[in-house]
Amino acid sequence: MIIKDEVRAGLESRQPIVALESTVIAHGLPRPINLETARRLEQIVREGACVPATIAMLAGELRVGLETNDLELLAQSSDIKKLSVRDLAIGVARKWNGATTVASTMWIAHRAGIKVFATGGIGGVHRGSLPDVSADLPQLAQIPMIVVCSGAKIVLDLPATREWLETNSITVVGYQCDEMPAFYSRSSGLPIDVRCDTPEEVAHLFATQRHLDVRSALLVTAPVPSEAEVEQSFLNKVLEDSLGQPERNQISGRDLTPFLLAQMSQRSDGATLHANIALLENNARVAAQIANELSQT
Repeated sequence: MIIKDEVRAGLESRQPIVALESTVIAHGLPRPINLETARRLEQIVREGACVPATIAMLAGELRVGLETNDLELLAQSSDIKKLSVRDLAIGVARKWNGATTVASTMWIAHRAGIKVFATGGIGGVHRGSLPDVSADLPQLAQIPMIVVCSGAKIVLDLPATREWLETNSITVVGYQCDEMPAFYSRSSGLPIDVRCDTPEEVAHLFATQRHLDVRSALLVTAPVPSEAEVEQSFLNKVLEDSLGQPERNQISGRDLTPFLLAQMSQRSDGATLHANIALLENNARVAAQIANELSQT
């Protein structure tokens, strides 16, 4: 593991640090918006008086904190692997360049000593009869860190995902909201476990979890900003129209969610892409606020 000097200094001096994933750069957003967004997220974290630590794998090395040319490589290369935890050993052994998912970003960030992670939406339980569960969920169940997101990605089975979180003792916080957000939409009709309205409340709750030695993550769900929200009825219609295409085109596994999200962006004339960027930026901002409070506990 190679920890960027700025991040290492921050860890040693107990500065607030926010981890950021890299799959959104390599696979989640179109070019050149992906690079612009990656830079903007790091800037937001810095504006929040925190150290950004974007995580990836480069030439088989786990990187915690990236240089400008590293971000450019991830954003512009067509040969970036998508790495979950199961892929890390393979990637190291074969010296891959890879972008980390929520699961592998958590795994690496926790081992580096980082306590707060900002992302867009987590993976979850997929739609359909086959029990396809994202590797993000088991990592949330066993890694004690704060994960700030906007709920699970809209293309997933949201009620089943919420049930999985409950079964596996993952506390779901509604950040300034009373129900779990649904990625591009502010509401889902699904319950939260507790509402927190300030970074101080979240930091205190996480500190209490650590005191009790609770080993799961604290999932802080922050809704997409209202001005960027996409109407849920429209999203459901687009999703229903798109669901038949992956089977016809033999798209499955880790490629399914990016395909469906791209379809939604295309059919919404970019509205979902705008929402995605807005929620990513908001989550980075919220995470920085929480990391600052946590550094003082």
